[in-house]
Order: sequence, then C-alpha cells, then structure tokens
Amino acid sequence: MIIGVLAVQGDFAEHIAILKELGVETQEVRLPHQLKGLDGLIMPGGESTTLSRLMTIYELREPVRAMAARGKAIWGTCAGMVMMASEITEQDPVPLEIMDIGVLRNAFGRQVDSFEQDLPVVGLDDPPYHAVFIRAPVITRVGEQVQVLASLPDGRPVAVQQGQLLATSFHPELTSDTRLHRRFLDLTSWASSGQKA
Repeated sequence: MIIGVLAVQGDFAEHIAILKELGVETQEVRLPHQLKGLDGLIMPGGESTTLSRLMTIYELREPVRAMAARGKAIWGTCAGMVMMASEITEQDPVPLEIMDIGVLRNAFGRQVDSFEQDLPVVGLDDPPYHAVFIRAPVITRVGEQVQVLASLPDGRPVAVQQGQLLATSFHPELTSDTRLHRRFLDLTSWASSGQKA
C-alpha cells in the first residue's frame, strides 16, 4: 500500500510521520505524476485559500477529482476537508466538490480560539478521540450518502465519511492517537479491493 500526502502546503510532514510509524509507504505529492500508483491520498490541514491556489498552479485539481471518481480513498483534514466539500460559505477558496458536504471555514474564530475536545467517533472503541481544532472549519450540510462519524456537543458534525472519502475538521496528525489513520488505511484497503466501505 502506498499513501500519498499532498505536500504543497500545510502539516503534511506530521501525517507522513504517523504513516511511517504504522509501517506504510508514503509519497509526497506536489505534481500530478506523483499521484500515479497511489492507493489513497491525504490532504492535510493548512491554509485553505493558499492550498486551493497551489493546487491550481500545480495542476492538481483535475487529477485529484479523477482519483476520487475512480473510487480511490481520500482523506481531508481541516483545510483538506474544505477542499473536498461540494460547497463552502465563501467564494474563495474554490473547493474540489468531491464530497457532498457544505463547510464553513474558520467556524470557531482565529488561531487564539483553537481548542481541544474529546469526541466519541463511530467505529472507534473507547476512549473518546482527543481532537485538536485549529482555526477549524465545521460541516454545515451533510448529503444523503454521507455518514456523520463525530459531532461536537452542540451537534455540529466534525467528522464524516462518504464511501471511500473521509473528512475531519480537526487535526488527527497532531496527536499520538493513530486510530483515525488506521481507519483510513482500512478504508483504502476496502476501496482498493472494490468493496463498499
């Protein structure tokens, strides 16, 4: 299994470190040809407007959309989730529209308003997942085919899955808990074998 990590901007190195800890081969992705042969792709947190513009400059938008259309597993965290959305509340950045969710960027305020929250996550055993939110987006609309995996105490969804696509508002790469990375690897295996997740 080879997992690509979009490495044009953001905290891609942290995702790569966790994947290597789990014994998974990784590929930094900055150009379209680096998507070839991948079993799955992680789009990390960072600054979504910058991420969007760099994906356009490096001509990554259509190849990532095509990857999703072929049934490959893709996981977006924070800014990566914004990019996966079918709609966002602002005109910029322009999302990839590969997941049937609506997203509000910076839903909790500025960097100083970052917070941490223990969350029960569907499919993960106890203890609750300790989620780190940094200038985090929140999901405002969930399509019929989208399963909510975790919500804040006020009910707002912050982790969702649609088939082989996974999205989280928070930063799993900034904790020592590898359960969500392992879930993504399971999802990648299912997608690669043609099974329904």
